Amino acid sequence: MAFKGRIAGTKTVILNLLLCLLIFYTLYYMIGSVCFGAFRLDSFDGLIPFDFKTQATKSSSKYLVNLLSMELTYFASGLAFVPVVKNWVWDYAITVTLIHILLSSAVMAEFPLVWQWWIALGLGLLLMIGNGHLIAHFICQKDQSYPSNSF
Repeated sequence: MAFKGRIAGTKTVILNLLLCLLIFYTLYYMIGSVCFGAFRLDSFDGLIPFDFKTQATKSSSKYLVNLLSMELTYFASGLAFVPVVKNWVWDYAITVTLIHILLSSAVMAEFPLVWQWWIALGLGLLLMIGNGHLIAHFICQKDQSYPSNSF
């Protein structure tokens, strides 16, 4: 069972990863700003993609905005990655999430130990992979220029 398809070069992978990161954080800030407006919070928090320190309570509007922004961003990113990476959404989704964890740790100056944040992150990652791969399956199934995920 040989792998059928072509493997992208390192330059292509790095450019695709940078584009996926740009898409991810652009969507995060766009969705976050809409959520801040919808919940009528006083000021926009520029650290919204990285904030895992906000207390997890149902009555905290800021926490709900952070959670909703994260989940909607992961959902939309899975769809937005498809035109860039075709069938490799799962790989780029995991890589973007790992980079996001590293950036969140660096920005907040500590490693996230809040279990609610990890659950939200994991569910968001599953959303991103599931939606992206589902769309990629239907869009790319007839396109032979991109490798399929089957061996």
